[in-house]
Amino acid sequence: MEQGMAGRESAQARRNKYFFGLGTIGRDMFYSMVSMFLLTYITEVLTVSDAMLLKIGFVLTVLRVFDALNDPIMGTLVDNMNTRWGKFKPLILGGAVIGAVFMVLMFADLHVSDTWYVILFAVFYLAWDVFYGANDIAYWSMMPALSLDQKERERIGAFARICANVGMFAVVVGILPVTGAMTEAMGSGTKAWFTFAVIVALVMLGFQCFTLFGVKEHRSMFKQEEKTTLRDTVRVIFKNDQLLFTTIAMALFMIGYSTTTSFGTYYFIYAYGDAGMYSVFAAVLGVSQLSALAVFPKFSARFARKQLYFGATVLVVLGYLVFFFSPMNMLFIGAAGVLIFVGQAFIQLLMLMFLADTIEYGQWKTGKRNESVTFSIQPLINKIGGAIASGIVSVTLVISGINAANSAADVTPEGLLVMKLAMLVLPLLCILAGYLVYRSKYKIDAETYRKIVGELHERGDIRE
Repeated sequence: MEQGMAGRESAQARRNKYFFGLGTIGRDMFYSMVSMFLLTYITEVLTVSDAMLLKIGFVLTVLRVFDALNDPIMGTLVDNMNTRWGKFKPLILGGAVIGAVFMVLMFADLHVSDTWYVILFAVFYLAWDVFYGANDIAYWSMMPALSLDQKERERIGAFARICANVGMFAVVVGILPVTGAMTEAMGSGTKAWFTFAVIVALVMLGFQCFTLFGVKEHRSMFKQEEKTTLRDTVRVIFKNDQLLFTTIAMALFMIGYSTTTSFGTYYFIYAYGDAGMYSVFAAVLGVSQLSALAVFPKFSARFARKQLYFGATVLVVLGYLVFFFSPMNMLFIGAAGVLIFVGQAFIQLLMLMFLADTIEYGQWKTGKRNESVTFSIQPLINKIGGAIASGIVSVTLVISGINAANSAADVTPEGLLVMKLAMLVLPLLCILAGYLVYRSKYKIDAETYRKIVGELHERGDIRE
């Protein structure tokens, strides 16, 4: 009987890993459409003026920062959720459906004045951000509740990141050629991008069904706790020193990463001079990143997380240096991209694991387990990184003359240098600063984590 029980548990663990991971394919298609290509749609399809671009860039920066600060409140809502459908799934569903509606509206041709466009854009973007944030917090908060074993978490997290990157690169590789073909067929760029947005929204909802109907939460593993108040939320973040340092390190990394990726289409249009090569470049990076995530568990079995983070950071630094000094040759640019994105894949997965482990650390230190408040830090960081990246990209496009240019020939060498400095040098400094924060302040290694979980078992905070 015990063997049969173990088999059933093993089968459920595998089912949870696969169905949890599959749920994020559509989510990352959905998120990448907005975070990486909304500005491209505004500048290259709607072709707004410099003044309009600065207004929109300001709105994006302010709203992303404002909504990021709202994420811990959303995390509190998820932590207090207790329904017949579980703790996480109601907001996964509600955030996905409502977020999809507002994402599609952002890519609609509104036929209104510039002033009204900025106002409606702000409303749609804020609503999308709030509801996507609810979905994102609830989704990732579910992962630590599926296992307390660090290696099992790494396997779940690695498969989820693989699926997330499949979704992201499906959009990154496909969006320009597909919308280009649709523009020719429909005779309108705005119609083509709107249709693509609708398709992405529907795909996202379809993949969310894997998580909603396929994942089973372990509700009896943890003791029932009192409701979390807003004061408790502040306490969770600031009294959990390992969470705080992880947040700072992640934020610095994401500012750098988001800034670099946000310049991607502009680099290939105006620096390289061939927009079609962006999809080729993205495909190479996608394969590299997915391969890195696939082999991560093997490296994790042989090396400590601190060693993996150091090695990944070395790859990223080498990649940025090669990219900055590279001639306009895809052999060099592609090699630089592979180095950056292989290292970045390892770092993002490690950051996810660091964040997950701070949950048990916080429970051990404060007596309360707050998965969702803790994981609200992830979208908070992504939004702040995206906000700062949007501001940097918007200002750089205006200062460099790229926004006013009709083709690569219209951009001066000085303008291209400004873009390269903003795209490569500034992000590299942020990523290095994030690594230094982690190296000097993060203390939860494998031995420390085992001791923490052991004490939580002894206290009765975690049940078998």
